[in-house]
Parts: sequence; structure tokens; C-alpha cells
Amino acid sequence: VQLQASGGGLVQAGDSLRLSCAASGRSFTRYHMGWFFQAPGKGREFVAAVTVRSIESYADSVKGRFTVSRDNAKNTVYLQMNSLKPEDTGVFYCAALDSYVTDSVSLIHEYRYWGQGTVVTVSS
Repeated sequence: VQLQASGGGLVQAGDSLRLSCAASGRSFTRYHMGWFFQAPGKGREFVAAVTVRSIESYADSVKGRFTVSRDNAKNTVYLQMNSLKPEDTGVFYCAALDSYVTDSVSLIHEYRYWGQGTVVTVSS
């Protein structure tokens, strides 16, 4: 699976952005899809995921602000980010996890395929 993330940019605190991640290659519907975030100088952490059955899960830090979704017809997963904060500044990555292997969507090491990341900068 090849993943291409897009949609990042420079916004002000309180603004919204929608990230997209287009998948190509093997069957998209086989994969749970996740979003991860890496702040400058810090490690990569789980943000949100949507399973093959469209069950959503979120990190506590983004609950109520971010919404993950998938469009299987377009082989694309989205991350709608509202009420952005300066601490949301960093790189967002999408990733694919084989549902035939595990359902542990919050565990970064379970994800086999990764996109290149898209940069989000939130000014105060």
C-alpha cells in the first residue's frame, strides 16, 4: 500500500484543516487507517484511527476537535481538524494497519505502511 498525505498548511489558532490520505496498491478495505502526529523534537504519537468497519478512535488530546473518516470508494482517509491549537503544530502522518493481523489501531509499531507526512503549523 502506498500512502500520500496532503492538506497541511499554516493556519491560525481556532481555524480548521482537513487532511487527506490517498491510498493505492492493495485493497484499501483490508486496512485500518490511522493518523499520527509528531511535534518538533518529539516522538510520533497516535491521533486517530478508523477501522475497516468505520469504527473511530481518538487520542484524548483531540477528542471533540478532530474527526477521522474514510471513503472506501476513493481509497482515501480524512482527518478533519477543528479548533486547532498551537500545540497541534508538527507533522501529521497517515498509516495503514492490516486488519488480518491485528485490530490494535493505537499502537504505532503495528502499522506497516506510512505516508510521507504533511506539515501543519498553527500560529497563536
